[in-house]
Formats: sequence, C-alpha cells, structure tokens
Amino acid sequence: MDTQRSSPAMTARKVLETEADALRLLSDHLPADFEPAVQLILATKGRVIVSGIGKSGHIGNKIAATLASTGTPSFFVHASEASHGDLGMITEADIVLLISNSGETQELGDVLAHSKRFSIPLIAISSRAGSTLMKAADCKLLLPPAPEACPMGLAPTTSTTLTLALGDALAVALMEARDFKAEHFRTFHPGGKLGAQLSTVSQLMHGADALPLVDTATAMEDVLIEMTSKGFGTAGVLRDGALVGIVSDGDLRRNMARLMQSSAGDVATMNPVTVPPDMLAAQALAVMNERKITTLFVVEDGRPLGILHLHDLLRAGVA
Repeated sequence: MDTQRSSPAMTARKVLETEADALRLLSDHLPADFEPAVQLILATKGRVIVSGIGKSGHIGNKIAATLASTGTPSFFVHASEASHGDLGMITEADIVLLISNSGETQELGDVLAHSKRFSIPLIAISSRAGSTLMKAADCKLLLPPAPEACPMGLAPTTSTTLTLALGDALAVALMEARDFKAEHFRTFHPGGKLGAQLSTVSQLMHGADALPLVDTATAMEDVLIEMTSKGFGTAGVLRDGALVGIVSDGDLRRNMARLMQSSAGDVATMNPVTVPPDMLAAQALAVMNERKITTLFVVEDGRPLGILHLHDLLRAGVA
C-alpha cells in the first residue's frame, strides 16, 4: 500500500494552525466565569494553590510560577503528593485552582475533597462542562471544543496550549487589577538580563563624589582639569547649585578658537538632557541611543545627584 506522508514543515504548520485556531476560539468564547475568578482571587487573603497531574501538572506549575512572579502569591502542589501529606500546604485562607482536561482525573480527588471539607474556594479549568470537577467548582473556566493537534487526537497539545494561555490571561488580568508596575516586577526578578533592565538609574549611577561639576563662571582651564580628573569626558555646569548646562568634548571642539579665554557658561550646552533617579535603566539607555550621547546627569529638583555612563549600563547587562 502506497502511503504519502506530510513533510515535517507541513506537519509543523498544521499543528501551529490548529492551535492558533483554538486560541482564537478561546478569545472569542472567553469563559463566563473568567471575571468572577479574577475577583475571587483578588479578594483572597491567602494564595492560589494550583494542582494537576501529567501534562496538566506541568502547565499548572508554569501558571503558578507566572502568578507568583506578577503579584499573586501562588505555588504548585502535585496532586499525588497532596494525598501523602502535602494537603497541609492548603489553608482555609487560600484558593485552589485545579486543572484537568477531562474533569475526571482521579488523582485530584483528595485535593477536591479537601477544598470542599474546609470551604476553600475552587476554580477549575477543564474541557468538559458536566464533569465531576466542573460541577464542584465555584468558578468554571471552560475550554472551548477544539481538536488536539496530535494526528491521533490523543496527546495533550491544543488543550494544554489553551490552558497555558488562559493561565497567562488570568495572571495579566490580575496584574492590571493590582496596578502591578515595573518596580514591583523587579522585586521578583532581580537576576539576569531582565533584572538588569528593571534596575533604576539610581542603582547604577555614580554618586555625588564622582560628579564633575563647575560653576558657570569657572575658567575653562579649570573646567578641563575637572573633566580630566573625573574621567567622564564631560562636566556639569551649575548656577546656584542647579544644573543648567554641560560641557562635553563636542563643546570643546566647537569653541577651540577662543576656548582658554572663555568660562564654562560661555562654552556649555545649556538645558541639557537629564534623567531622574527613579527612571528605569533601560529607559535611560533609550535616551542615550536617541540623543547619541554616552553620559547622562541624574537630576532631582534641578540638582545633580549622580552621573550615568553607557559603560555602566553595558556592565550591568542592560544593553
């Protein structure tokens, strides 16, 4: 018998199209209990306890991690381990989120019974509205009917993608409801490139002792000494303690003919670009790139607090 198989690329496209169609279906048919589930979680004083088994367990682990990192205290409890003592991790102040595509997963039985025994609110994610799990749930997050991408229709593929996406939607909705900002996000992501990008200017800048500063009346001979000694290739120009200008290498070249007969105020570029100390380092880098400059004075209420160099951002891993 002559059988014709699809190429790997054709198979990949078919899988992606199947799952993409399912995601659009989920978007068009968001579970009716989605908003009540968000409100239920916002009202809880405890944590969101996520549980599942098999592929649903792997997805649940990721959902719990995403919730925890975006301002909603959460952790994953393995359904089988729960039956051997880990039920003690679930308190009456918590909410339980159970995941089962069929809604009949036996291993979830003890967690389900525990939640009912202690009146712990229950949110369920499942594809079967009439299942045991969905009947028991306070909030029912029903996945729309969509075929698995597996050619036999058996391996959890589309269903796990939908569950993961619904978990992301839940986490982001909670983020917005809590007004969760970048500075909060950094608290839970201090490491790696993401942590660096979420650093603030004040965390990376050189402080007051390193600042190259002169007065508007300072002779350029002394300005050059200050620029050289501090090593930033620039000097901030002050008037009554406020930063009103900067002298850069470019300013020196533009005023070379009369440089040594001038004062800092004569040579400086006035009203320079500055940044506040609480600006994200990544935003400061964007300012540098846009203005094609390598240093920024950090200013608050008109007064210089520090200086930030492009190399500081590179060393921290922001770029």
